[in-house]
Amino acid sequence: MAVVLRSLETAVPDTVLIQDEVRDVFASQPDVSDLAKRLVSAAFNSSGIERRRSAVTEMDFSTPVDSPQFFERDTGRILNPSTGARNEVYVRGATELFVEAATAAVDACDGLERSDVTHVITVSCTGFFSPGPDYRIVREVGLDPAVKRCHLGFMGCYAAFPALRQATTICEADPDAVVLVVSAELCSIHVRVSDDPDTILGSSLFGDGAAAAVVTGRGPGPGRALQLDHFETVLTPVGEEAMAWNIGDNGFEMVLGTYVPKIIDAHIVDALAPLLAHDALVAGRDCSEIEHWAIHPGGRSILDRVEKRLRLRPEQLSPSRRVLRDYGNMSSATVMFVLKEILDDPAASAGERICGMAFGPGLTVESALFTTIGETTAVGELQ
Repeated sequence: MAVVLRSLETAVPDTVLIQDEVRDVFASQPDVSDLAKRLVSAAFNSSGIERRRSAVTEMDFSTPVDSPQFFERDTGRILNPSTGARNEVYVRGATELFVEAATAAVDACDGLERSDVTHVITVSCTGFFSPGPDYRIVREVGLDPAVKRCHLGFMGCYAAFPALRQATTICEADPDAVVLVVSAELCSIHVRVSDDPDTILGSSLFGDGAAAAVVTGRGPGPGRALQLDHFETVLTPVGEEAMAWNIGDNGFEMVLGTYVPKIIDAHIVDALAPLLAHDALVAGRDCSEIEHWAIHPGGRSILDRVEKRLRLRPEQLSPSRRVLRDYGNMSSATVMFVLKEILDDPAASAGERICGMAFGPGLTVESALFTTIGETTAVGELQ
């Protein structure tokens, strides 16, 4: 039985962060060293990012705020709110994104009603509340209150693939299941000023966004879809301390070592091998012969290393680079944005393969194989 991703929709907050403007604000902070200011310029300028979105409306630098918690417009200072204050923004902002993306994904499935949804899987690592986002989606989207719910929390940037894998397992066990998978991350609420290179790197990369998918074994339905073929998890032999996500008194603290791209470069071929071995049609091919690549754009240097090591063509990384350019790194939601870029591409034909990869704490590599469904008979026309 084929398990199919029927729809994939995204949502982002209204506040737009222009990368050059944010760089200048961070570089002007009075409490950072001259070395840190140089690191800020280097990190922001080489990020491959032009703009990001944020649930922190105060980061719209043109809007005055009566009692600022994150940014003091008059002085230009970035403030340092408590973890509790940051989480209050998460509760409001994440709920809006979870519900918006979930609603769009369900409504995009022709022939499926909200009452057909049997399971909800939510994903996030940037905040906590209970009743959680899974509960809010059921209530606010109008799903059956008896829907089975599961939340995958604090797994980091790779968590969308375990969620899709779990949805696949559910559908394989129950062919009538309809699983709504929703990821929402508010990374920007944890931004802080620091001389620490890891913190500076994180400040240059992370943005906010959400993505939702409907997964079912009932069949593809009309329009474009993805068949979910295989998933694999690999832990690299080194890198446990290179990427981590900890809870501090003033927000969550990202550890993102500058040598993470080198670790990925050294181990990505071995990490991919178990996934590709599942399918004889791709196992013996050069990576460049697999039509599409959905690589989590954890940063520009990661994409550069993946492209070079796997000998991919530049256009095969274009969806990942576009998402990085326009949204930054939105943790677990990001690779879903990349998949949507590929799914919405009118040049993609039915039967083409997609290899997806996402990286996170551990260092963990999650990978997946997909097949496009829905024949393109002319540009923009589906049959």
